[in-house]
Amino acid sequence: MAAVRQLIACSEQLQEGGLGVRFTVQLAGEPTPAAAFAIRYAGKVHAYLNRCRHVPTELDWQDGRFFDFSGHYLICSLHGALYLPESGQCVAGPCNGRSLFKLRIEECDGQVYYLAETTS
Repeated sequence: MAAVRQLIACSEQLQEGGLGVRFTVQLAGEPTPAAAFAIRYAGKVHAYLNRCRHVPTELDWQDGRFFDFSGHYLICSLHGALYLPESGQCVAGPCNGRSLFKLRIEECDGQVYYLAETTS
């Protein structure tokens, strides 16, 4: 399998603990807008599918707002499950112990890319 780089944001768009950037990924073979997101935490960019592990709903409680008020956890908009931003592991709520689906990304030359898997 090869990886194709998909530009998702300029590095400066992702501020520490700030708004995330939603982006399109292929789900079930179809491009799905806002199906994934990227955030910056502890100086690194992390990306996940935008789906809670308890109920498959989008995490952000407002467009691009994935962090709780403390800025230390990602929070599910539906039932308040808390996830560690650096690993996606759920630490509180009904999905405790499960993790968000982490996506491969790369940050270089002031840009953030999603590394999409291809079969060709």
